[in-house]
Amino acid sequence: MARLPRLTVPGYPHHLIQRGNNRQAVFSDRADYELLLSLIDEHARKQHVAIHAYVLMSNHFHLLATPETDEGIPQMMQAVGRRYVRTYNLRHGRTGTLWEGRYKSTLIQAERYLLACMVYQDLNPVRAGMVHDPADYSWSSYQHYLGGQPDKLITPHPLYWELGNTPFARDAAYASLVRLGISEGQRKALTDSAFRGWALGDADYVADLQRRTERRVTRAQAGRPRRGIEPVPD
Repeated sequence: MARLPRLTVPGYPHHLIQRGNNRQAVFSDRADYELLLSLIDEHARKQHVAIHAYVLMSNHFHLLATPETDEGIPQMMQAVGRRYVRTYNLRHGRTGTLWEGRYKSTLIQAERYLLACMVYQDLNPVRAGMVHDPADYSWSSYQHYLGGQPDKLITPHPLYWELGNTPFARDAAYASLVRLGISEGQRKALTDSAFRGWALGDADYVADLQRRTERRVTRAQAGRPRRGIEPVPD
């Protein structure tokens, strides 16, 4: 069966995941992390993609992004992936592929899942046992949202601005969300939707998306009408 094209709709937040081939490490030193971030910054700006959050893990990375055009995210990810592998191979004297095929992505309903997706990303290093406090991890956007280390790559989503009327209030409110964490059901829904490529949101959200794209946004169920992924209870 031919694989579906990725689901990309301008103006909606997308959760992206790119993994290393066979789960191998894709970063060998600090310069590699810095290189990938600089490439994401360069090509996000060129393709008019707003990056709301990110985390770079040892063998994969996540982005939360909103594109202005249909081709913004695909062109950004293609350019970043190619240039990173070329430079990485030259620096480390290796050849061949680095990524595990195509990046994974889907759309998420902002009102239900955007802040949860940010928290999910910021807690990734904690779940992996790399740090005890997400603030101690250098390669995520969490420091930006704590107000301690401004990151030019980041464009906060409007929902973040609604967390408070002042920078201090927003920082404190977001830090509280991270401390509370997300449920295992939410974590699984965010992961599965990205890898399967089906939109994550309630029925009205999914129906609205389907009107905006010819690409199927949810898995078809034999003998039943298409439905969105049901909200995951906390």
